[in-house]
Amino acid sequence: MEKMSVNPQVFVNPVPLVLVTAADERGRSSVLTVGWAGGLCADPPFVGISVRRDRYSHGIISDSGEYGVNLPTRHLLEVVDYCGTVSGADRDKFADTGLNPEAAQELRWAPLIHECPVNLECIVTEVLRLGSHDFFVGEVVSTRCREEWVGDGRIRADHGDLLAYSTGTYLSVGEDLGRRGKSFRPGG
Repeated sequence: MEKMSVNPQVFVNPVPLVLVTAADERGRSSVLTVGWAGGLCADPPFVGISVRRDRYSHGIISDSGEYGVNLPTRHLLEVVDYCGTVSGADRDKFADTGLNPEAAQELRWAPLIHECPVNLECIVTEVLRLGSHDFFVGEVVSTRCREEWVGDGRIRADHGDLLAYSTGTYLSVGEDLGRRGKSFRPGG
């Protein structure tokens, strides 16, 4: 089958779907669904998120210099959709969704989300201004995880139904297909 040329586009899919939390110094918090998030470095750990400059949470993250990355599972799908379509400037998303804010260990203002099994606390170290979005590079200063998600000394994503996103479609992640370097050999 032949390939055809299409307009340049971002199609690195699916992408992890996360709930980003932020708060200002007065304690007003926000929850934002982000589909452009990912790990950048393991040692020290860094996680980056891309946020449109016109989003309410963008201003809070820019001013506070911190954010939480909360990994939602399938049972939070409606919450994830809501937090990605309603502005925190107009609504209290914690109150609207019934999410429970949880105090972070290292962040000054940003809460974490109790219902998410994995929470990463990030301090902004750099901001890259891109077209419609700014890319916040955050050093992970604390990671919290439910006990049942830890196995072999690491967080095991196959213990739950984490969410992913691809061109308008929500997906579930979690099936274990094999281990790196132990399962596959090209050509046989």
